[in-house]
Amino acid sequence: MRMLMVGAALIVMTTAAMTSSLMADDDAKNAQKLAQQGRDDYWHCLAREYSRDSNQGMTEQDFGRSVAGACPSERQYYRVALLDYLTTQYPGIDAGAHLATANRAVESAQKDIVTAFVKRRPPAK
Repeated sequence: MRMLMVGAALIVMTTAAMTSSLMADDDAKNAQKLAQQGRDDYWHCLAREYSRDSNQGMTEQDFGRSVAGACPSERQYYRVALLDYLTTQYPGIDAGAHLATANRAVESAQKDIVTAFVKRRPPAK
C-alpha cells in the first residue's frame, strides 16, 4: 500500500511538472505572438504615415521627426509586448537590457521607414 501511495505521488508530481512546463511553453508562444502582432500593428501604422500626401515636400529630417512622434499607442504596445516576450524567453537577463533591445527595435522600424521615404523621394532639381 505504501509503495502504491509513493507511486501515485510520483505520478502526480511528474504530471504537475509536465503541466507547468507546457504552461510555460504556452506563455512563451503567447508572448511571441503578441510581440509579432505589436510589430505588425506598428509597421502598418508607420506605413500609413509614409503614404500621406502631406509628406511630399518634407525633408528627411522633418519626416524623421514626424515618424518619431507618430503612432504612439502602437509604438508603446510593440515595445511592451517585445519586452514581455524577451523577459519570458530570457528571464536571467537584466530587464534593462531587454528594454534597450525593445527600444532599438522601435528605432530600427523608424529608421527603415525614413530610409524608404528618402529612396522614394524624387531627386532635387
